[in-house]
Order: sequence, then structure tokens, then C-alpha cells
Amino acid sequence: MIATSVYECMLLTLPKNHQLNGNLTSITNSVEVPFDIKRIYYLYDVPGGNSRGGHAHKDLYQIMIALSGSFKVTVDDGNIKQSFDLFQPYQGLLIPPGLWRDLDHFSSGSICMVLASEIFDENDYFRDYKEFKLWKSSK
Repeated sequence: MIATSVYECMLLTLPKNHQLNGNLTSITNSVEVPFDIKRIYYLYDVPGGNSRGGHAHKDLYQIMIALSGSFKVTVDDGNIKQSFDLFQPYQGLLIPPGLWRDLDHFSSGSICMVLASEIFDENDYFRDYKEFKLWKSSK
């Protein structure tokens, strides 16, 4: 894994097909996203004031999309933090591996969909911030 920084995160604008009877956004492996999607999951019914995330990945790429409502994603490379407000269902935040992430400020009824480059693997996680910082400093 190459050492990553918060500056490698980027907002992606996904295709939006506007029609009078509603909008449609489609996502195709390795076309709209820079990786093959191997896992999709979504967060919903997050109680007000609660946060999610609180971890980092060694190898996993993710794209987070606010399908409904809004929330804030803060990424941290061990030195610098950067926050992104997600609130459009046709925008996704690309998060490369090697970054700590926290999600908070969920609006009522918000849904966060995550597109992941790998299937779930507990060994890919850092759940302790001090361990993450030690790992980052060794890169």
C-alpha cells in the first residue's frame, strides 16, 4: 500500500439522467468508479447525534454516496483532516486505502450507500486510532 493523504480523496460526479418522471443514476464497474465493485452496503436509521465509521482500511477503496438526506465524512491521514458534506445522490466520495474515516451529522432519514473494492475482511481494518497512526508513521 502506498502512503495516502486526504488530498487523494475526491468527489465524483456520477451520471445523472434527468427525466420529467424522475432522475436515474447508474454505476458500472470500472466505468464511473476506478475499481471493480465487490461489495455494496448501506447505513440507515442512524440515530441523531451518533456517528459511524471510526476506522481505516489497509487496502480497501470505497465510494460513499448520500442516497437520501445528508451526512459529513471526515478523513484523516494521520496528520491532516478534511471533511466532506455529502447530500446529492449523484455525487460520491472516493476514499482510498490508508485513511481514517468518521461519519457524523446524519440528517433524519439519511441513507449512506458504500461501494467497496473488496469483500469484507476484518484483517483489512484498523479500529484503534493509535495503531493506525503507528502504521502510517512506518510508511
